[in-house]
Amino acid sequence: MNRGHRHLSHSMAGGYKSTMREYKLVVLGSGGVGKSALTVQFVQGIFVEKYDPTIEDSYRKQVEVDGQQCMLEILDTAGTEQFTAMRDLYMKNGQGFLLVYSITAQSTFNDLQDLREQILRVKDTNDVPMLLVGNKCDLEDERVVGKDQGTNLARQFNCGFLETSAKSKINVNEIFHDLVRLINKKNPERKDKGRKKSNASCILL
Repeated sequence: MNRGHRHLSHSMAGGYKSTMREYKLVVLGSGGVGKSALTVQFVQGIFVEKYDPTIEDSYRKQVEVDGQQCMLEILDTAGTEQFTAMRDLYMKNGQGFLLVYSITAQSTFNDLQDLREQILRVKDTNDVPMLLVGNKCDLEDERVVGKDQGTNLARQFNCGFLETSAKSKINVNEIFHDLVRLINKKNPERKDKGRKKSNASCILL
């Protein structure tokens, strides 16, 4: 189901149809790290504390990044999927990925190495726009993954890193906007295409 679609007005959806660049973003990570909370906070501006971890949802949101109107299609993946074929499919289709872990759960941090390797295998390249996201930074008293660990892993992955809080609205917009910038950097829009502008996709982990 696409709950995010109904929050987009027809005028917003239609007015830029031929000129607005589209991005497919995929949010990845283990169950319970707050992927849905981050996505819903970004798209709808509300904090959802309880969420069914088996639900996979897609959302659309129009945003302005560096003066350019963008239409983001965000896939909030289920953290419990056993279907590797399905995971391969959205990794193949997505252009940008958010790799999300919880700073309160070491296992969710450890899981990201395999996730990243799977993305690179499916994409058959080492140059994939992705961002490492340490969520739940408002729960400092429960922290088990140090910020330096996130910084070091991001350096190993050769990607950016931010800590976020869906609950406290810390760096929520930033992670999605930064991912768009990474995609733009990898796939600059060609001005000579006129109205047929290239589509880009972002995957959030």
